[in-house]
Amino acid sequence: MASLTQRFARLAPYFRRSRTGLGVAMLASLVGAATEPMVPALLQPLLDKGFAGRGFPLWWVPLAFVTLFAVRGFAGFVAQYALSSAANRGVLELRRAMFSHLVRAEPSLFSRQSASQLTNTLVYEAQQGTQQLVSSILVLVKDSLTLVALLVYLLWLNWMLTLMVAVLFPAIAFVMRTLGKRLHRLSVAGQASTDELAYVVEENVLAWRIVRLHGAEEEQQNRLDGAADRLRRLSLKSTVAAATMTPLTQLLSAIVLSSVITLALWQSTSDGTTVGSFVAFITAMLMLVAPVKHLSDVMAPITRGLASLERGTQLIDEVPAESGGVHRTERARGLIEFVGVGLSYQADQAPALEDVHLRIEAGEIVALVGPSGAGKSSLVHLLPRFMEPSSGSLLLDGVPLRDWDLPGLRRQFALVSQDVVLFNDSIAANVALGDRIDRVRVEDALRGAHLLDFVNGLPQGIDSLVGHNGNQLSGGQRQRVAIARALYKDAPILILDEATSALDTESERAVQAALDDLMRGRTTVVIAHRLSTIEHADRVVALENGRVAESGTHAELLARGGLYARLHAMQFRS
Repeated sequence: MASLTQRFARLAPYFRRSRTGLGVAMLASLVGAATEPMVPALLQPLLDKGFAGRGFPLWWVPLAFVTLFAVRGFAGFVAQYALSSAANRGVLELRRAMFSHLVRAEPSLFSRQSASQLTNTLVYEAQQGTQQLVSSILVLVKDSLTLVALLVYLLWLNWMLTLMVAVLFPAIAFVMRTLGKRLHRLSVAGQASTDELAYVVEENVLAWRIVRLHGAEEEQQNRLDGAADRLRRLSLKSTVAAATMTPLTQLLSAIVLSSVITLALWQSTSDGTTVGSFVAFITAMLMLVAPVKHLSDVMAPITRGLASLERGTQLIDEVPAESGGVHRTERARGLIEFVGVGLSYQADQAPALEDVHLRIEAGEIVALVGPSGAGKSSLVHLLPRFMEPSSGSLLLDGVPLRDWDLPGLRRQFALVSQDVVLFNDSIAANVALGDRIDRVRVEDALRGAHLLDFVNGLPQGIDSLVGHNGNQLSGGQRQRVAIARALYKDAPILILDEATSALDTESERAVQAALDDLMRGRTTVVIAHRLSTIEHADRVVALENGRVAESGTHAELLARGGLYARLHAMQFRS
Protein backbone atom coordinates (compact mmCIF):
# COMPACT_ATOMS: atom_id res chain seq x y z
CA MET A 1 0.00 0.00 0.00
CA ALA A 2 1.32 3.46 -0.92
CA SER A 3 2.41 5.70 1.94
CA LEU A 4 0.47 8.82 2.91
CA THR A 5 3.15 11.00 1.27
CA GLN A 6 2.96 9.04 -2.01
CA ARG A 7 -0.82 9.30 -2.06
CA PHE A 8 -0.71 13.07 -1.56
CA ALA A 9 2.01 13.32 -4.24
CA ARG A 10 -0.26 11.55 -6.76
CA LEU A 11 -2.93 14.22 -6.24
CA ALA A 12 -0.45 17.11 -6.35
CA PRO A 13 -0.61 17.70 -10.16
CA TYR A 14 -4.27 18.67 -9.89
CA PHE A 15 -3.50 21.29 -7.25
CA ARG A 16 -0.65 23.10 -9.06
CA ARG A 17 -2.92 26.02 -9.91
CA SER A 18 -3.92 26.17 -6.23
CA ARG A 19 -0.42 26.85 -4.89
CA THR A 20 -1.14 30.50 -4.08
CA GLY A 21 -4.22 29.58 -2.05
CA LEU A 22 -2.32 26.82 -0.26
CA GLY A 23 0.51 29.25 0.52
CA VAL A 24 -1.91 31.83 1.95
CA ALA A 25 -3.61 29.13 4.04
CA MET A 26 -0.24 27.98 5.39
CA LEU A 27 0.83 31.55 6.26
CA ALA A 28 -2.48 32.31 7.99
CA SER A 29 -2.26 29.03 9.92
CA LEU A 30 1.27 29.95 10.99
CA VAL A 31 0.02 33.33 12.31
CA GLY A 32 -2.82 31.61 14.15
CA ALA A 33 -0.47 29.03 15.66
CA ALA A 34 1.92 31.75 16.81
CA THR A 35 -0.87 33.31 18.90
CA GLU A 36 -1.43 30.10 20.90
CA PRO A 37 1.57 30.36 23.29
CA MET A 38 0.70 34.00 23.95
CA VAL A 39 -2.20 32.99 26.20
CA PRO A 40 -0.04 31.25 28.86
CA ALA A 41 2.68 33.86 28.23
CA LEU A 42 0.22 36.58 29.28
CA LEU A 43 -0.87 34.60 32.33
CA GLN A 44 2.63 34.49 33.84
CA PRO A 45 3.10 38.29 34.41
CA LEU A 46 -0.58 38.62 35.26
CA LEU A 47 -0.24 36.14 38.13
CA ASP A 48 3.24 37.12 39.30
CA LYS A 49 2.73 40.91 39.13
CA GLY A 50 -0.96 41.70 38.76
CA PHE A 51 -2.23 39.67 41.72
CA ALA A 52 0.82 40.58 43.74
CA GLY A 53 -0.10 44.31 43.44
CA ARG A 54 3.17 45.39 41.78
CA GLY A 55 1.68 48.20 39.70
CA PHE A 56 0.53 46.04 36.80
CA PRO A 57 -1.40 48.27 34.25
CA LEU A 58 -5.00 47.01 34.24
CA TRP A 59 -5.89 48.53 30.83
CA TRP A 60 -3.25 46.30 29.27
CA VAL A 61 -5.17 43.07 30.08
CA PRO A 62 -8.33 43.58 27.94
CA LEU A 63 -6.33 45.21 25.15
CA ALA A 64 -3.90 42.32 24.94
CA PHE A 65 -6.54 39.56 25.08
CA VAL A 66 -8.96 41.24 22.60
CA THR A 67 -6.14 41.91 20.13
CA LEU A 68 -4.84 38.37 20.52
CA PHE A 69 -8.19 36.70 19.81
CA ALA A 70 -9.02 39.14 16.97
CA VAL A 71 -5.77 38.22 15.20
CA ARG A 72 -6.38 34.52 15.84
CA GLY A 73 -9.97 34.69 14.49
CA PHE A 74 -8.98 36.61 11.35
CA ALA A 75 -6.09 34.23 10.67
CA GLY A 76 -8.44 31.24 11.07
CA PHE A 77 -10.96 32.71 8.61
CA VAL A 78 -8.29 33.46 5.99
CA ALA A 79 -6.78 29.98 6.36
CA GLN A 80 -10.14 28.22 5.96
CA TYR A 81 -11.24 30.33 2.99
CA ALA A 82 -7.92 30.06 1.16
CA LEU A 83 -7.70 26.29 1.69
CA SER A 84 -11.32 25.74 0.63
CA SER A 85 -10.77 27.81 -2.52
CA ALA A 86 -7.59 25.87 -3.35
CA ALA A 87 -9.22 22.50 -2.69
CA ASN A 88 -12.28 23.26 -4.82
CA ARG A 89 -10.08 24.40 -7.70
CA GLY A 90 -8.10 21.18 -7.31
CA VAL A 91 -11.16 18.96 -7.40
CA LEU A 92 -12.37 20.86 -10.47
CA GLU A 93 -9.10 19.98 -12.22
CA LEU A 94 -9.38 16.36 -11.08
CA ARG A 95 -12.97 16.09 -12.30
CA ARG A 96 -12.05 17.59 -15.65
CA ALA A 97 -9.17 15.13 -16.00
CA MET A 98 -11.39 12.21 -15.00
CA PHE A 99 -14.16 13.13 -17.44
CA SER A 100 -11.68 13.86 -20.23
CA HIS A 101 -10.21 10.39 -19.71
CA LEU A 102 -13.66 8.82 -19.36
CA VAL A 103 -14.84 10.00 -22.78
CA ARG A 104 -11.60 8.74 -24.36
CA ALA A 105 -11.13 5.52 -22.38
CA GLU A 106 -10.98 2.13 -24.02
CA PRO A 107 -14.55 0.86 -24.62
CA SER A 108 -13.85 -2.18 -22.44
CA LEU A 109 -14.14 0.12 -19.40
CA PHE A 110 -17.90 0.37 -19.89
CA SER A 111 -18.32 -3.39 -19.82
CA ARG A 112 -16.31 -3.68 -16.60
CA GLN A 113 -17.88 -0.82 -14.64
CA SER A 114 -21.51 0.19 -14.36
CA ALA A 115 -22.82 3.69 -14.98
CA SER A 116 -23.53 4.09 -11.25
CA GLN A 117 -19.91 3.21 -10.36
CA LEU A 118 -18.46 5.74 -12.77
CA THR A 119 -20.99 8.41 -11.75
CA ASN A 120 -20.29 7.76 -8.07
CA THR A 121 -16.53 8.10 -8.66
CA LEU A 122 -16.67 11.31 -10.68
CA VAL A 123 -19.45 13.17 -8.86
CA TYR A 124 -19.91 11.96 -5.30
CA GLU A 125 -16.54 10.48 -4.35
CA ALA A 126 -14.65 13.51 -5.65
CA GLN A 127 -16.87 15.95 -3.75
CA GLN A 128 -17.00 13.92 -0.55
CA GLY A 129 -13.25 13.30 -0.60
CA THR A 130 -12.53 17.00 -1.10
CA GLN A 131 -14.80 18.10 1.74
CA GLN A 132 -13.18 15.65 4.11
CA LEU A 133 -9.67 16.63 3.07
CA VAL A 134 -10.33 20.39 3.27
CA SER A 135 -11.50 20.26 6.88
CA SER A 136 -8.92 17.65 7.86
CA ILE A 137 -5.90 19.32 6.27
CA LEU A 138 -6.86 22.62 7.89
CA VAL A 139 -6.87 20.88 11.27
CA LEU A 140 -3.64 19.04 10.43
CA VAL A 141 -1.75 22.19 9.43
CA LYS A 142 -3.13 24.46 12.15
CA ASP A 143 -2.76 22.01 15.01
CA SER A 144 0.68 20.79 13.88
CA LEU A 145 1.93 24.37 13.87
CA THR A 146 0.21 25.00 17.21
CA LEU A 147 1.98 21.97 18.69
CA VAL A 148 5.34 23.25 17.46
CA ALA A 149 4.68 26.74 18.83
CA LEU A 150 3.57 25.43 22.24
CA LEU A 151 6.50 23.02 22.46
CA VAL A 152 8.98 25.81 21.70
CA TYR A 153 7.39 27.91 24.45
CA LEU A 154 7.44 24.97 26.87
CA LEU A 155 11.13 24.31 26.13
CA TRP A 156 11.86 27.94 26.92
CA LEU A 157 9.94 27.68 30.20
CA ASN A 158 11.21 24.29 31.38
CA TRP A 159 13.17 21.98 29.07
CA MET A 160 13.11 19.03 31.49
CA LEU A 161 9.32 18.88 31.75
CA THR A 162 9.00 19.46 27.99
CA LEU A 163 11.14 16.42 27.18
CA MET A 164 8.76 14.33 29.28
CA VAL A 165 5.84 15.69 27.24
CA ALA A 166 7.67 14.88 23.99
CA VAL A 167 7.65 11.17 24.90
CA LEU A 168 3.94 11.23 24.08
CA PHE A 169 4.32 11.90 20.35
CA PRO A 170 6.03 8.70 19.10
CA ALA A 171 3.38 6.64 20.89
CA ILE A 172 0.58 8.67 19.30
CA ALA A 173 2.25 8.40 15.86
CA PHE A 174 2.38 4.60 16.20
CA VAL A 175 -1.32 4.41 17.11
CA MET A 176 -2.32 6.68 14.21
CA ARG A 177 -0.20 4.79 11.68
CA THR A 178 -1.49 1.35 12.71
CA LEU A 179 -5.15 2.32 12.79
CA GLY A 180 -4.75 4.50 9.67
CA LYS A 181 -3.74 1.48 7.57
CA ARG A 182 -6.79 -0.43 8.74
CA LEU A 183 -9.02 2.56 8.02
CA HIS A 184 -7.71 2.76 4.47
CA ARG A 185 -8.47 -0.90 3.79
CA LEU A 186 -11.96 -0.52 5.22
CA SER A 187 -12.56 2.69 3.22
CA VAL A 188 -11.67 0.96 -0.06
CA ALA A 189 -13.93 -1.98 0.79
CA GLY A 190 -16.69 0.46 1.76
CA GLN A 191 -16.43 2.21 -1.61
CA ALA A 192 -16.84 -1.09 -3.44
CA SER A 193 -19.86 -1.91 -1.29
CA THR A 194 -21.34 1.53 -1.97
CA ASP A 195 -20.93 0.91 -5.71
CA GLU A 196 -22.74 -2.40 -5.36
CA LEU A 197 -25.63 -0.75 -3.50
CA ALA A 198 -25.86 2.07 -6.08
CA TYR A 199 -25.91 -0.47 -8.90
CA VAL A 200 -28.87 -2.34 -7.38
CA VAL A 201 -30.77 0.95 -7.05
CA GLU A 202 -29.83 1.98 -10.61
CA GLU A 203 -31.07 -1.31 -12.08
CA ASN A 204 -34.39 -1.06 -10.25
CA VAL A 205 -34.93 2.58 -11.26
CA LEU A 206 -34.36 1.71 -14.92
CA ALA A 207 -36.30 -1.57 -14.88
CA TRP A 208 -39.20 -0.68 -12.56
CA ARG A 209 -41.83 -1.78 -15.08
CA ILE A 210 -40.34 -5.27 -15.48
CA VAL A 211 -39.88 -5.66 -11.71
CA ARG A 212 -43.53 -4.87 -11.04
CA LEU A 213 -44.84 -6.82 -13.98
CA HIS A 214 -43.08 -9.97 -12.76
CA GLY A 215 -43.80 -9.38 -9.08
CA ALA A 216 -40.07 -9.29 -8.28
CA GLU A 217 -40.29 -6.55 -5.66
CA GLU A 218 -39.41 -8.86 -2.75
CA GLU A 219 -36.52 -10.45 -4.64
CA GLN A 220 -35.07 -7.02 -5.46
CA GLN A 221 -35.66 -5.89 -1.87
CA ASN A 222 -33.57 -8.85 -0.70
CA ARG A 223 -30.77 -7.84 -3.10
CA LEU A 224 -30.77 -4.33 -1.69
CA ASP A 225 -30.95 -5.57 1.90
CA GLY A 226 -27.89 -7.76 1.36
CA ALA A 227 -25.85 -4.95 -0.21
CA ALA A 228 -26.99 -2.42 2.40
CA ASP A 229 -26.13 -4.80 5.26
CA ARG A 230 -22.61 -5.39 3.89
CA LEU A 231 -22.12 -1.65 3.73
CA ARG A 232 -23.47 -1.28 7.29
CA ARG A 233 -20.97 -3.82 8.66
CA LEU A 234 -18.05 -2.15 6.90
CA SER A 235 -19.17 1.26 8.18
CA LEU A 236 -19.26 -0.08 11.75
CA LYS A 237 -15.77 -1.51 11.40
CA SER A 238 -14.53 1.86 10.11
CA THR A 239 -16.22 3.58 13.05
CA VAL A 240 -14.53 1.23 15.52
CA ALA A 241 -11.11 1.86 13.96
CA ALA A 242 -11.64 5.65 13.93
CA ALA A 243 -13.16 5.81 17.41
CA THR A 244 -10.30 3.77 18.93
CA MET A 245 -7.78 6.51 18.13
CA THR A 246 -9.21 9.14 20.45
CA PRO A 247 -9.42 7.15 23.75
CA LEU A 248 -5.96 5.67 23.17
CA THR A 249 -4.36 9.06 22.59
CA GLN A 250 -6.26 10.57 25.52
CA LEU A 251 -5.06 7.75 27.78
CA LEU A 252 -1.46 8.35 26.73
CA SER A 253 -1.96 12.09 27.31
CA ALA A 254 -3.36 11.50 30.80
CA ILE A 255 -0.35 9.35 31.78
CA VAL A 256 2.09 12.04 30.63
CA LEU A 257 0.04 14.87 32.15
CA SER A 258 -0.09 13.29 35.61
CA SER A 259 3.68 12.62 35.49
CA VAL A 260 4.43 16.21 34.46
CA ILE A 261 2.24 17.74 37.19
CA THR A 262 3.93 15.54 39.83
CA LEU A 263 7.41 16.52 38.63
CA ALA A 264 6.45 20.23 38.42
CA LEU A 265 5.19 20.23 42.02
CA TRP A 266 8.46 18.63 43.12
CA GLN A 267 10.47 21.26 41.21
CA SER A 268 8.47 24.12 42.76
CA THR A 269 9.58 23.06 46.22
CA SER A 270 13.23 22.57 45.25
CA ASP A 271 14.11 25.50 42.95
CA GLY A 272 11.53 28.18 43.86
CA THR A 273 9.49 28.12 40.66
CA THR A 274 6.94 30.97 40.75
CA VAL A 275 3.20 30.43 40.64
CA GLY A 276 3.01 32.35 37.36
CA SER A 277 5.62 30.22 35.57
CA PHE A 278 4.07 27.02 36.95
CA VAL A 279 0.54 28.02 35.82
CA ALA A 280 1.91 29.17 32.45
CA PHE A 281 3.60 25.79 31.93
CA ILE A 282 0.55 23.77 33.00
CA THR A 283 -1.74 25.95 30.85
CA ALA A 284 0.49 25.55 27.78
CA MET A 285 0.72 21.82 28.41
CA LEU A 286 -3.05 21.49 28.78
CA MET A 287 -3.39 23.47 25.55
CA LEU A 288 -1.41 20.65 23.91
CA VAL A 289 -4.23 18.21 24.62
CA ALA A 290 -6.68 19.78 22.14
CA PRO A 291 -4.36 19.74 19.09
CA VAL A 292 -3.11 16.26 20.00
CA LYS A 293 -6.72 15.06 20.14
CA HIS A 294 -7.55 16.80 16.87
CA LEU A 295 -4.54 15.24 15.18
CA SER A 296 -5.55 11.80 16.38
CA ASP A 297 -9.09 12.36 15.09
CA VAL A 298 -8.00 13.79 11.75
CA MET A 299 -6.41 10.60 10.42
CA ALA A 300 -9.78 8.92 9.78
CA PRO A 301 -11.28 11.63 7.50
CA ILE A 302 -7.93 12.13 5.73
CA THR A 303 -7.78 8.41 5.00
CA ARG A 304 -11.37 8.35 3.77
CA GLY A 305 -10.90 11.51 1.72
CA LEU A 306 -7.75 10.21 0.04
CA ALA A 307 -9.40 6.84 -0.66
CA SER A 308 -12.31 8.66 -2.33
CA LEU A 309 -10.09 10.84 -4.52
CA GLU A 310 -7.83 7.91 -5.38
CA ARG A 311 -10.77 6.31 -7.20
CA GLY A 312 -10.47 9.11 -9.72
CA THR A 313 -6.69 8.85 -10.12
CA GLN A 314 -6.98 5.07 -10.51
CA LEU A 315 -9.48 5.61 -13.32
CA ILE A 316 -6.91 7.82 -15.05
CA ASP A 317 -3.88 5.62 -14.27
CA GLU A 318 -5.26 2.12 -14.79
CA VAL A 319 -7.65 2.54 -17.74
CA PRO A 320 -5.75 3.23 -20.97
CA ALA A 321 -7.10 5.73 -23.44
CA GLU A 322 -8.05 4.73 -26.97
CA SER A 323 -5.25 4.90 -29.50
CA GLY A 324 -5.18 5.31 -33.25
CA GLY A 325 -2.86 5.96 -36.15
CA VAL A 326 -2.13 9.03 -38.23
CA HIS A 327 -3.98 8.35 -41.49
CA ARG A 328 -6.84 10.72 -42.08
CA THR A 329 -8.91 12.02 -44.94
CA GLU A 330 -11.77 14.47 -45.06
CA ARG A 331 -14.21 12.00 -46.64
CA ALA A 332 -13.67 8.31 -47.25
CA ARG A 333 -14.93 6.58 -50.38
CA GLY A 334 -16.58 3.89 -48.23
CA LEU A 335 -14.91 0.64 -49.31
CA ILE A 336 -14.98 -1.77 -46.32
CA GLU A 337 -13.05 -5.06 -46.13
CA PHE A 338 -13.11 -7.77 -43.44
CA VAL A 339 -10.11 -10.09 -43.88
CA GLY A 340 -10.22 -13.24 -41.72
CA VAL A 341 -11.76 -11.33 -38.81
CA GLY A 342 -12.33 -13.12 -35.50
CA LEU A 343 -13.70 -11.75 -32.23
CA SER A 344 -13.79 -13.34 -28.77
CA TYR A 345 -15.27 -11.71 -25.67
CA GLN A 346 -13.93 -14.28 -23.19
CA ALA A 347 -11.20 -16.86 -23.64
CA ASP A 348 -13.45 -19.66 -22.35
CA GLN A 349 -16.40 -18.75 -24.60
CA ALA A 350 -17.13 -19.57 -28.22
CA PRO A 351 -16.00 -16.75 -30.53
CA ALA A 352 -18.60 -14.16 -31.53
CA LEU A 353 -17.02 -13.94 -34.99
CA GLU A 354 -14.75 -16.44 -36.72
CA ASP A 355 -12.77 -16.06 -39.97
CA VAL A 356 -15.10 -13.48 -41.51
CA HIS A 357 -14.23 -12.45 -45.08
CA LEU A 358 -16.47 -9.72 -46.45
CA ARG A 359 -16.04 -6.88 -48.94
CA ILE A 360 -18.53 -4.01 -49.08
CA GLU A 361 -18.12 -1.73 -52.09
CA ALA A 362 -18.36 2.05 -51.83
CA GLY A 363 -22.00 3.13 -52.11
CA GLU A 364 -23.31 -0.44 -51.72
CA ILE A 365 -26.25 -1.26 -49.43
CA VAL A 366 -25.52 -4.51 -47.58
CA ALA A 367 -28.00 -6.13 -45.21
CA LEU A 368 -26.81 -8.41 -42.38
CA VAL A 369 -29.29 -11.09 -41.33
CA GLY A 370 -29.16 -14.17 -39.18
CA PRO A 371 -30.53 -15.71 -36.01
CA SER A 372 -29.97 -14.04 -32.65
CA GLY A 373 -26.33 -14.36 -31.56
CA ALA A 374 -25.06 -14.84 -35.11
CA GLY A 375 -22.65 -11.91 -34.75
CA LYS A 376 -24.41 -9.11 -36.64
CA SER A 377 -24.04 -6.38 -33.99
CA SER A 378 -20.49 -7.51 -33.19
CA LEU A 379 -19.60 -7.09 -36.84
CA VAL A 380 -20.80 -3.49 -37.10
CA HIS A 381 -19.34 -2.51 -33.68
CA LEU A 382 -15.91 -3.33 -35.10
CA LEU A 383 -16.24 -0.66 -37.80
CA PRO A 384 -15.95 2.48 -35.58
CA ARG A 385 -13.58 0.50 -33.31
CA PHE A 386 -16.00 0.18 -30.41
CA MET A 387 -14.43 -3.31 -30.23
CA GLU A 388 -11.12 -4.68 -31.44
CA PRO A 389 -10.88 -7.92 -33.45
CA SER A 390 -9.07 -10.83 -31.83
CA SER A 391 -7.65 -11.86 -35.22
CA GLY A 392 -7.63 -10.72 -38.82
CA SER A 393 -7.90 -7.14 -40.00
CA LEU A 394 -10.46 -4.54 -41.09
CA LEU A 395 -9.74 -2.00 -43.80
CA LEU A 396 -11.46 1.19 -44.91
CA ASP A 397 -10.48 2.35 -48.39
CA GLY A 398 -7.61 -0.13 -48.25
CA VAL A 399 -6.15 1.28 -45.00
CA PRO A 400 -6.28 -0.85 -41.78
CA LEU A 401 -8.56 0.73 -39.19
CA ARG A 402 -5.73 0.80 -36.61
CA ASP A 403 -3.76 3.10 -38.93
CA TRP A 404 -6.58 5.65 -39.08
CA ASP A 405 -6.63 8.69 -36.83
CA LEU A 406 -9.42 7.69 -34.43
CA PRO A 407 -11.56 10.88 -34.51
CA GLY A 408 -11.02 11.02 -38.29
CA LEU A 409 -12.18 7.40 -38.63
CA ARG A 410 -15.35 7.96 -36.64
CA ARG A 411 -16.25 11.02 -38.68
CA GLN A 412 -16.78 8.60 -41.58
CA PHE A 413 -19.66 6.79 -39.83
CA ALA A 414 -23.24 7.73 -38.91
CA LEU A 415 -25.39 5.42 -36.79
CA VAL A 416 -29.15 5.03 -36.51
CA SER A 417 -30.17 2.30 -34.10
CA GLN A 418 -33.24 1.02 -32.31
CA ASP A 419 -31.90 2.41 -29.00
CA VAL A 420 -31.79 6.12 -29.76
CA VAL A 421 -29.73 8.21 -27.32
CA LEU A 422 -30.84 11.82 -26.96
CA PHE A 423 -29.43 14.38 -24.55
CA ASN A 424 -31.55 16.65 -22.37
CA ASP A 425 -30.95 19.61 -24.65
CA SER A 426 -32.63 21.30 -27.60
CA ILE A 427 -33.61 19.47 -30.78
CA ALA A 428 -31.03 21.57 -32.65
CA ALA A 429 -28.24 20.55 -30.22
CA ASN A 430 -29.18 16.88 -30.56
CA VAL A 431 -29.21 17.04 -34.35
CA ALA A 432 -25.87 18.89 -34.55
CA LEU A 433 -24.28 16.72 -31.86
CA GLY A 434 -20.49 17.12 -31.89
CA ASP A 435 -20.60 19.99 -34.38
CA ARG A 436 -21.52 23.68 -34.28
CA ILE A 437 -25.22 24.42 -34.69
CA ASP A 438 -26.07 25.73 -38.17
CA ARG A 439 -29.80 26.44 -37.97
CA VAL A 440 -30.33 26.20 -41.72
CA ARG A 441 -28.57 22.82 -41.86
CA VAL A 442 -30.54 21.62 -38.82
CA GLU A 443 -33.84 22.48 -40.54
CA ASP A 444 -32.67 20.80 -43.77
CA ALA A 445 -31.78 17.66 -41.80
CA LEU A 446 -35.14 17.66 -40.02
CA ARG A 447 -36.89 18.12 -43.36
CA GLY A 448 -34.98 15.14 -44.76
CA ALA A 449 -36.02 13.12 -41.70
CA HIS A 450 -39.73 14.02 -42.27
CA LEU A 451 -39.83 15.81 -38.92
CA LEU A 452 -39.64 19.52 -39.70
CA ASP A 453 -43.42 20.11 -39.73
CA PHE A 454 -43.73 18.59 -36.27
CA VAL A 455 -40.80 20.60 -34.89
CA ASN A 456 -42.09 23.87 -36.39
CA GLY A 457 -45.36 23.26 -34.54
CA LEU A 458 -43.59 23.27 -31.18
CA PRO A 459 -43.62 26.56 -29.19
CA GLN A 460 -39.83 26.95 -29.38
CA GLY A 461 -39.24 25.17 -32.68
CA ILE A 462 -35.79 23.63 -33.02
CA ASP A 463 -34.85 25.14 -29.63
CA SER A 464 -37.42 22.96 -27.84
CA LEU A 465 -35.96 20.65 -25.18
CA VAL A 466 -36.38 16.91 -25.79
CA GLY A 467 -36.34 15.92 -22.09
CA HIS A 468 -34.46 13.10 -20.40
CA ASN A 469 -33.40 10.75 -23.22
CA GLY A 470 -36.07 12.32 -25.44
CA ASN A 471 -39.04 11.49 -23.23
CA GLN A 472 -40.94 14.49 -24.68
CA LEU A 473 -41.00 12.73 -28.07
CA SER A 474 -42.67 9.56 -29.34
CA GLY A 475 -40.64 6.55 -30.43
CA GLY A 476 -40.98 7.41 -34.12
CA GLN A 477 -40.04 11.04 -33.52
CA ARG A 478 -36.94 10.02 -31.58
CA GLN A 479 -35.93 7.72 -34.46
CA ARG A 480 -36.34 10.59 -36.93
CA VAL A 481 -34.22 12.90 -34.74
CA ALA A 482 -31.51 10.22 -34.96
CA ILE A 483 -31.93 10.15 -38.74
CA ALA A 484 -31.71 13.96 -38.84
CA ARG A 485 -28.51 13.69 -36.80
CA ALA A 486 -27.07 11.29 -39.39
CA LEU A 487 -28.13 13.62 -42.23
CA TYR A 488 -26.50 16.57 -40.48
CA LYS A 489 -23.27 14.64 -40.02
CA ASP A 490 -23.33 13.67 -43.71
CA ALA A 491 -20.92 10.75 -43.18
CA PRO A 492 -20.08 8.55 -46.19
CA ILE A 493 -20.88 5.31 -44.30
CA LEU A 494 -24.19 4.60 -42.60
CA ILE A 495 -24.93 1.90 -40.03
CA LEU A 496 -28.60 1.03 -39.45
CA ASP A 497 -28.97 -1.25 -36.44
CA GLU A 498 -32.59 -2.50 -36.39
CA ALA A 499 -33.68 1.12 -36.81
CA THR A 500 -37.40 0.36 -37.32
CA SER A 501 -37.91 -2.86 -35.35
CA ALA A 502 -39.72 -1.25 -32.39
CA LEU A 503 -42.04 1.06 -34.34
CA ASP A 504 -45.71 0.79 -35.21
CA THR A 505 -46.70 0.54 -38.86
CA GLU A 506 -47.45 4.24 -39.36
CA SER A 507 -44.23 5.38 -37.69
CA GLU A 508 -42.27 2.74 -39.60
CA ARG A 509 -43.49 4.08 -42.92
CA ALA A 510 -42.38 7.62 -42.07
CA VAL A 511 -39.02 6.46 -40.69
CA GLN A 512 -38.42 4.11 -43.63
CA ALA A 513 -39.08 6.95 -46.09
CA ALA A 514 -36.52 9.08 -44.25
CA LEU A 515 -34.04 6.18 -44.23
CA ASP A 516 -34.42 5.69 -47.99
CA ASP A 517 -33.38 9.33 -48.49
CA LEU A 518 -30.54 8.96 -46.01
CA MET A 519 -29.07 5.83 -47.64
CA ARG A 520 -28.89 7.38 -51.11
CA GLY A 521 -25.26 7.65 -52.23
CA ARG A 522 -23.81 6.18 -49.03
CA THR A 523 -22.19 2.86 -48.14
CA THR A 524 -24.84 1.36 -45.88
CA VAL A 525 -24.71 -1.61 -43.52
CA VAL A 526 -28.18 -2.64 -42.34
CA ILE A 527 -29.04 -4.98 -39.48
CA ALA A 528 -32.71 -5.91 -39.67
CA HIS A 529 -34.95 -8.55 -38.14
CA ARG A 530 -37.85 -7.56 -40.39
CA LEU A 531 -36.65 -9.07 -43.63
CA SER A 532 -39.28 -7.18 -45.60
CA THR A 533 -37.34 -3.94 -44.99
CA ILE A 534 -34.17 -5.17 -46.75
CA GLU A 535 -35.54 -6.77 -49.88
CA HIS A 536 -34.19 -3.88 -51.96
CA ALA A 537 -30.66 -4.07 -50.55
CA ASP A 538 -27.89 -4.50 -53.11
CA ARG A 539 -26.71 -7.58 -51.24
CA VAL A 540 -27.79 -9.71 -48.28
CA VAL A 541 -25.19 -11.39 -46.07
CA ALA A 542 -26.49 -14.18 -43.84
CA LEU A 543 -24.48 -14.91 -40.67
CA GLU A 544 -24.63 -18.04 -38.52
CA ASN A 545 -22.47 -18.91 -35.50
CA GLY A 546 -20.17 -15.97 -36.18
CA ARG A 547 -19.45 -16.94 -39.80
CA VAL A 548 -20.69 -15.77 -43.19
CA ALA A 549 -23.07 -18.52 -44.26
CA GLU A 550 -24.10 -17.07 -47.64
CA SER A 551 -24.17 -13.83 -49.61
CA GLY A 552 -26.20 -12.60 -52.57
CA THR A 553 -29.25 -10.61 -53.57
CA HIS A 554 -32.63 -11.19 -51.97
CA ALA A 555 -33.87 -13.14 -55.00
CA GLU A 556 -30.67 -15.19 -55.33
CA LEU A 557 -30.72 -16.28 -51.69
CA LEU A 558 -34.41 -17.20 -51.81
CA ALA A 559 -33.74 -19.34 -54.89
CA ARG A 560 -30.77 -20.97 -53.21
CA GLY A 561 -32.98 -22.31 -50.40
CA GLY A 562 -30.37 -21.86 -47.67
CA LEU A 563 -30.30 -20.03 -44.31
CA TYR A 564 -31.83 -16.81 -45.62
CA ALA A 565 -34.65 -18.66 -47.35
CA ARG A 566 -35.44 -20.53 -44.13
CA LEU A 567 -35.45 -17.32 -42.06
CA HIS A 568 -37.64 -15.63 -44.68
CA ALA A 569 -40.09 -18.52 -44.76
CA MET A 570 -40.32 -18.68 -40.96
CA GLN A 571 -40.96 -14.95 -40.66
CA PHE A 572 -43.59 -14.71 -43.36
CA ARG A 573 -45.28 -17.92 -42.29
CA SER A 574 -45.68 -16.47 -38.78
